[in-house]
Amino acid sequence: MHNFKELKIWNNSMDLAVEVYKQTNSFPSEEKFNLISQIRRSAVSIPSNIAEGSGRNYDKEFNQFLGIARGSSFELQTQLILSNRLEFLEEVKFNELNNSISEIQRMITGFQTKLMS
Repeated sequence: MHNFKELKIWNNSMDLAVEVYKQTNSFPSEEKFNLISQIRRSAVSIPSNIAEGSGRNYDKEFNQFLGIARGSSFELQTQLILSNRLEFLEEVKFNELNNSISEIQRMITGFQTKLMS
């Protein structure tokens, strides 16, 4: 078992989720129950799955949850691209979030490789 609070990947994804919440506060109010909700769920899913997987008994199980977290990161990335195209998210903020997501994706892949070796 791993202590998720000590994992850099979990801390980075928590920081990402906080920033996503802050940025979606400025989205149009009519998107509250649509795009905003979906973006926030995707963002929260990343650290949540890392935490859940870290509590599993076997690294193979943890690896599966890391895969789910990685999938959620791609879902979030797609939703932020859409938000940027709809001009709900400024280019600078989009680039910052996108870079954070890409880094987390690389970290997840690297951690999965380490777990399975």
